[in-house]
Amino acid sequence: MKIGFIGLGNMGAPMALNLLKAGHAVKVFDLSATAVRTLVDAGAQASGSPKAAASDVECVITMLPAAAHVRSVLSADDGVLAGIPTEVPIIDSSTIDPASVKAFAELAARHGNSFVDAPVSGGTGGAAAGTLTFMVGGSASAYERVKPVLAAMGKNIVHCGDTGTGQVAKICNNLVLGISMAGVAEAMSLGEALGIDPKVLGGIINTSTGRCWSSDTYNPMPGVIDTAPASRGYSGGFGTDLMLKDLGLATDAARGVRQPVYLGALAQQLYQTMSSSGAGRLDFSAVIKLYRREGDAGSEGGAR
Repeated sequence: MKIGFIGLGNMGAPMALNLLKAGHAVKVFDLSATAVRTLVDAGAQASGSPKAAASDVECVITMLPAAAHVRSVLSADDGVLAGIPTEVPIIDSSTIDPASVKAFAELAARHGNSFVDAPVSGGTGGAAAGTLTFMVGGSASAYERVKPVLAAMGKNIVHCGDTGTGQVAKICNNLVLGISMAGVAEAMSLGEALGIDPKVLGGIINTSTGRCWSSDTYNPMPGVIDTAPASRGYSGGFGTDLMLKDLGLATDAARGVRQPVYLGALAQQLYQTMSSSGAGRLDFSAVIKLYRREGDAGSEGGAR
């Protein structure tokens, strides 16, 4: 299949590479020339604009930071809707608010295209391995049409319901993730302060009722999980600013339906503190720095 892919960041680039590995012909666009070059070296075709990437294809995928970027890529003079043929589906794997998804779906429908929200879970490791979970919102027919494309990039493809429900699932999942990471960071830091070896504590939590992904796969304490960002200076992974954005989406959506999110609001404050201190580009598990040391949470240190 001929696919246009727009947005080659930490998640988008490996996703596009997996499409190439699956035998698809991929046209790519990104503002980063380096990112585009990497994909071209792997066999993709470079495009000079979103319009060019969406021309003469059978599917378009966008993976962008925020709703404003999706809107621009879709509706600009050199955007997707200026180049895409009618009846070609648009898959957006960005994490954005459900209301924007519905607005973009209406925009695409007026042009004769279906718009499917398909945010992902699994992190950069899952993106590279092709084991992502896709949470898909759209009609049953649109879901069936895009499922084979998503299967080249993910292991679990879940139809959540109508347009926007994929994003509902994603922001609820990341609400849990942000809260659980803060909880693990708090517990691991308390254990360290009380004198238990962090690896011992991590092992106990991971075989007890406190076990969760934030502990057994992505533990925020350096040295506990060798493959976690905490063991490489919190580089790579899922940025603190991105977690802050997702928690903002969750709390905004909750406000719209008058649903309390007590712990979500507190977690949002923690990640806001990290971002304000200059640590926004560090992996979100670096929130443990708020507990392990006083002063600049954005510094490279961690231990007291």
